[in-house]
Amino acid sequence: MEGKVKITLRLHMPQWQGGNLNEYHLSSQLLSWLLPASNGPDETVRVVAPDNLDEPLKAEDGLLEKAALLDQARAARLAIERHMPDRILTIGGDCLVDLAPIAYLNKRYGGRLGVLWIDAHPDVQTAKQTLHGHAQVLGMLLGRGDPDFVAEVDVPVNPAFVMYAGLDEWSPSEDEVLRDLSLRCTGSDELSIDSTPIVKWIEEHGIDHLSVHLDVDAMVPARFGPILFNKPGAEPGFLDGVPRGRLEPETVIRLLRDVAMRTYIVGLAITEYISWDAIQTRQLLAGLPLILG
Repeated sequence: MEGKVKITLRLHMPQWQGGNLNEYHLSSQLLSWLLPASNGPDETVRVVAPDNLDEPLKAEDGLLEKAALLDQARAARLAIERHMPDRILTIGGDCLVDLAPIAYLNKRYGGRLGVLWIDAHPDVQTAKQTLHGHAQVLGMLLGRGDPDFVAEVDVPVNPAFVMYAGLDEWSPSEDEVLRDLSLRCTGSDELSIDSTPIVKWIEEHGIDHLSVHLDVDAMVPARFGPILFNKPGAEPGFLDGVPRGRLEPETVIRLLRDVAMRTYIVGLAITEYISWDAIQTRQLLAGLPLILG
């Protein structure tokens, strides 16, 4: 590979059904638009807009909108395999968009891909705990969960090569999985000091290639606005009991800079971004005269 031009694929995936949140669809497209131009290949996975659906979402095998999500995961896989990239930047959409990219990269790098999961939630639930696929994706990558999605992962991720960053709270059912697989985690307090726990993990396991999953809700809601917890006009008690992120944005940037000095980052997924300002503007525009003709 030395001396060879590295191919970095940009995978745009405005998936929203995994979290059952319409807002992910528009927000993902806006995030893609905000990116600077790239010389590498671009692929966009077709995802039906939420306002184009004729019926409400349905559960199948305990997973909401399973058929559409599986079709989209397979379309993402085909898009990736068209280019056989060395690196993938994934723009989501809900957390489930990272299934195909990480599955591909782990196989591409011989089952030794490190996965840094920056998230306020473990994402290892199954249909027994939730209908939402975005809360199950890491479990699927580890070989657990819905068999159709697990089958999309040719080489399951090695649990020893997974590290959580910014994970401070989790449920008893999630704790069972974390303990069973000996998944390591570093909380926000530790990371506020420095990146040492993550750097040590990389060095201990000899991780040469790393994929970073960045769920923006890992950050403090008061410091980063475009996340679900900051929904304008939310009713009292909105998302009570759901852990909020505690990482400062500056901590995330410093962490990734430190990590990039120790290993080769070959994957980055940006997920669960919600542009509330743009959504409010769109709603306002829809009610103005002359807009619709």
